[in-house]
Amino acid sequence: MAKAVLDIQDKPSNGKLLTLSLQHMFAMFGATILVPQLVGLSPAIALLTSGIATIVFILVTGFKVPAYLGSSFAFIIPIQVATQAGGIGSAMIGSLFVSLVYALVSLLIWRTGHRWIMRLLPPVVVGPVIMVIGLALAPTAVGMASTIQVDGESTYSFLHFSAAIVTLAAAVICIIFFKGLVSLMPVLIGIVTGYLYSAAIGIIDFSPVREADWFALPDFIVPGVHYEFQVTGTLLAVMVPIAIVTISEHIGHQLVLGRITDRNFIKDPGLHRSILGDGLGTFFSGLVGGPPKTTYGENIGVLALTKVFSIHVIFGAAVLAIVFSFLGKLMALIATIPQAVLGGISILLFGIIASSGLRMLVEHGIDFDKQRNLVIASVILVTGIGGAAIEISETFKIEGMALAAILGVLLNLLLPGKPEGNEAGEIE
Repeated sequence: MAKAVLDIQDKPSNGKLLTLSLQHMFAMFGATILVPQLVGLSPAIALLTSGIATIVFILVTGFKVPAYLGSSFAFIIPIQVATQAGGIGSAMIGSLFVSLVYALVSLLIWRTGHRWIMRLLPPVVVGPVIMVIGLALAPTAVGMASTIQVDGESTYSFLHFSAAIVTLAAAVICIIFFKGLVSLMPVLIGIVTGYLYSAAIGIIDFSPVREADWFALPDFIVPGVHYEFQVTGTLLAVMVPIAIVTISEHIGHQLVLGRITDRNFIKDPGLHRSILGDGLGTFFSGLVGGPPKTTYGENIGVLALTKVFSIHVIFGAAVLAIVFSFLGKLMALIATIPQAVLGGISILLFGIIASSGLRMLVEHGIDFDKQRNLVIASVILVTGIGGAAIEISETFKIEGMALAAILGVLLNLLLPGKPEGNEAGEIE
């Protein structure tokens, strides 16, 4: 373990603090603003709530865990489904209930310890569900990359597809051929490169930027003001089960952070506190119209590279994100990013999500010669990607990713031969 340049409680000088905080903000920027653009939310509110959620997380964990919270990709399809069923307000209500699940899990871990949750969510369940998240989004990415709307119909456009190819190529080049910070920001660099190419071929309308104010309030979506607080069984069935995946992702990030910083965050400040901080971040985000939050691997990568673990730097990045969300012209500029550019970067991102699920299976040595593992993974993949649904009434429907996650947990609990050791994802 290399010695820290700045440990968790160390505070850099003001000049270094600004530079290091900007570095973290740019690392998460591309992915955080991509999610709201895919689900019809404001990039400004996503940026604002990422800063607020991160500050909440830092406070709840007692300034001990240097993690940044950004928009969660796991909720893209659930938010789209919830929005189609009952408007964007439904998705926001769903986010609030997801945060309630986090709070309940946090309470249970506090009272009973953490081992049971990894028994409930072993890699053989979580890995395939993560794969479903990425693969189910594949048609969305390809459609955005290669089609445009003409008279209300999707039409193939090679010009726009070329922008997607340039975006994708730039991101891939960053990952493969560069070292250091450049390799940790492929999303941002890919989007910027694709945007410049799109401007050169004339597919961007800059008039919204010229018309925008320098300072502007984000587009808040508040319950009781912008929508009625109405809860349905389908809404809960679509959104809440995804917490199975994001909580497992959270645990994984805490373990990785612990290895990087030479700490045991599972014990101190405790998994219950970090999960609660994550859940409260999602709660405050949903309360004002932002997407659900999760700890970001991009920022963990920055920590590993720089050996700067200072919580003050993460806090500074959160403050900068809040400030940037009120810059009207910047947000208007972001809104002009062509769908093709977003589609190009999404091809890579969604593929990486799917591949990370496969990576989890490999790293934990999941043996597919065991029929139990084969059955669980197969059912999850086909029901999730195929969009299988259980519809009990007009107000209660479980489908796609949510159904796949529930079936995976049930099969893991009911089938004989439960895994032990690494396959069970045990943590100390």
